[in-house]
Amino acid sequence: MTTPAPIPDPSDPSPHDASPARTDAATDALPDALPDGTVDAVIIGGGAAGLNAALMLARSRRSVVVVDGGSPRNAPAEGVHGLLGREGTPPGELLARGRDEVRGYGGRIVAGEVAAAAPVAPVDGDLRFTVALTDGRSVTARRLVVATGVTDVLPDVPGLAAHWGRGVVHCPYCHGWEVRDEPIGVLVTGAASIHQALLFRQLTEDLVVLTNGVELEEQARARLEARDVRIVDEPVVEVLTGEDGGIAGVRLDDGTVVSRRVLAVATTMQPRLDGLDGLGLPVEDLPQGYGRRVVSGMAGTTDVPGVWVAGNVTDPTAQVGASAAAGALAGAHLNADLVTADTDAALRARTRVG
Repeated sequence: MTTPAPIPDPSDPSPHDASPARTDAATDALPDALPDGTVDAVIIGGGAAGLNAALMLARSRRSVVVVDGGSPRNAPAEGVHGLLGREGTPPGELLARGRDEVRGYGGRIVAGEVAAAAPVAPVDGDLRFTVALTDGRSVTARRLVVATGVTDVLPDVPGLAAHWGRGVVHCPYCHGWEVRDEPIGVLVTGAASIHQALLFRQLTEDLVVLTNGVELEEQARARLEARDVRIVDEPVVEVLTGEDGGIAGVRLDDGTVVSRRVLAVATTMQPRLDGLDGLGLPVEDLPQGYGRRVVSGMAGTTDVPGVWVAGNVTDPTAQVGASAAAGALAGAHLNADLVTADTDAALRARTRVG
């Protein structure tokens, strides 16, 4: 759960993709080299889920490598919220502490992007995977955790993406307190936007729902109107930036300007799976047009033997605390699987000797 950061100078490199660029705060101190030989686990993704999975494994004396691309989903945010004991901590600071903790138990944090990951021939009956990075380096692992998160895809409205994570928000639990009592607009992207609007209505008396050409059902209109929410049906053609760099409002198709300081938008969430096609992870659609997720079972297990998933890549709405907890659970489950494999190998070796 995150707080919008102060508005920087507007820039809009991609109107559709709201994922943050690599930031110094998120990637400080990542000097570790890839080890030679085979490691027990490679964690792909160094956010809360990936680091907590690595922490559990490293504390179990497993050899662990975290491959971190350095572009966390919450990089634009000023603080993490709803995380007991760490309320308001800047995301970069939280991740830096996590990296230090993993390293303290012997884990390695490697900066890089994954170009390919795939299973290879087992060794003595135990699974093996290769993970190749875009810079040509590679590592072999017995097990994998995919904790790569999601990409938030925004509506194609000029000026919108420039304010993502600041004046443009999506989660009332992540940003709501910080934008309370502000004039808020909810830009409708689908059915989920109605529920989103009612949640933000709890935080402000001045709420406008901008349907942007999406036809609302009569029941939805009635529910919004019952809470004194103004509904604007004219399409939005532009998000306006004020002199202070923040949102000033939106311009409608007829030229009218609706003044707003905050826009809430339900994004379409897509799992980050670049370079991971070789794993064959199953993906399914989320309800109400929210996007897609990697299918997982108990403790992040997948249909691919030896591969776990954790965090937003499988649970896109999970906040930092929930993602960290999922990573811990996946790490513990993975370690138990390795213990079983190690014991099976020891039994086979004893039988051969006998």
